[in-house]
Amino acid sequence: MWIPRPLYEAVPYLYIAVGAAMLAAAWFMEQLPSGWLLAGGAAGLVAGLVIWLRRRDYRTQQAEYDAHAIDE
Repeated sequence: MWIPRPLYEAVPYLYIAVGAAMLAAAWFMEQLPSGWLLAGGAAGLVAGLVIWLRRRDYRTQQAEYDAHAIDE
């Protein structure tokens, strides 16, 4: 399945935003089950950071890769 590039690039930031919103909800709202919100918020933050860091590392490695070195 192909998704548009702007949406693809926004996924890690969306995960981080949702995770932060869940953590804020757990902090400020006392009626909600805060344990589930804390776990979900932490998972969203970690998932967003992992995706962002892996994409950054992959792009850095691809920029350093010299395809002509294989031909020699």
